[in-house]
Amino acid sequence: MRRMEHTDHPEIINRLRRAEGHLKTIMRMLEEQRACLDIAQQLQAVEKAIASAKRQLVQDHIDHCLENAVQTGEGGQREALDEFKQIVRYL
Repeated sequence: MRRMEHTDHPEIINRLRRAEGHLKTIMRMLEEQRACLDIAQQLQAVEKAIASAKRQLVQDHIDHCLENAVQTGEGGQREALDEFKQIVRYL
């Protein structure tokens, strides 16, 4: 399957960088013996950010790769469908 340009990838990278910053903050909070409630709230925020990035990645795949395979009709539809079936397992 031909690789597509994914316009949403820079936004996904930004979301993951923010999550990375939150993770570093959480580790520092743990080292500083901060309140468990505060740490749990930050962990929840990281989980949501990563889940959101994952959903956006799958949607981007559908919008670009799958849509392109259907529109071009270059014989890659079966491969695109198989890849789609694999990627939705991660939702």
